[in-house]
This record gives sequence, C-alpha cells and structure tokens, in this order.
Amino acid sequence: MTATLPDHTTTDEWEPVCRLEQVPAEAGVAALVRGEAVALFRDHRDEVYALSNVCPFARASVLSRGIVGTRSGVPFVASPMKKQPFRLVDGVCLDDEAVRVDTWDVKVDGGVVLVGAKRTPA
Repeated sequence: MTATLPDHTTTDEWEPVCRLEQVPAEAGVAALVRGEAVALFRDHRDEVYALSNVCPFARASVLSRGIVGTRSGVPFVASPMKKQPFRLVDGVCLDDEAVRVDTWDVKVDGGVVLVGAKRTPA
C-alpha cells in the first residue's frame, strides 16, 4: 500500500500508516509497522482498529483479508482461512477466549491513521 501522507513527525509513540479512506469500511488492509505485520480494520461505525495480521490458527499473515462483522453488537474479523472470529477491540477469539492476537493503539488525526504502542494483554 502506498499512501500520500501530510507532514507528520514519526515518533516512538505514533506512526502514520495510511489515510483513513485507504481502509475500506467493513474491511481491512495490511501494513508493516515497526517490522510487524499489522491489520487495520474500519467497522460500520467508522471506528479503526489495529490487530496482528497473523492468524494463530492458520499461522499465516491473512487477517487483513478476513470478513468484518458483528456478533451480539461486538465488532470482529473472521479469519479467511479457518473462520475463527477475533474481537477488533482486544483481539480475543470469540470461539476460544484462551486465544488472542496482538493489538495496537490506533487513532485518526487529520484523516491519517496512526498506530501507537502494542497493547499488553490483561
């Protein structure tokens, strides 16, 4: 993905990744953030999330190509390989809560998606 970004200073805290319109609604895109494969998702409410792009079940970098939906009002992405759903907010698998993918802080500033620190599981 190639993005034309406004002048932002990359800091240790937030890294500009792409413009918001480059993340389709109810879909995902892959990006390399600080050497890690990250999947960015935008749900039906225009909320943006950052999860690891690696599906722990398929052991493949594919989550950005998954199907975004909701289950009981909870936004998730279903892995395109084995169909396990992961909550977008915290990366926990809805079918097996012992399994999770890493997540990152993410925000939109001036139409630019910025990825921050990797979150530590609770």
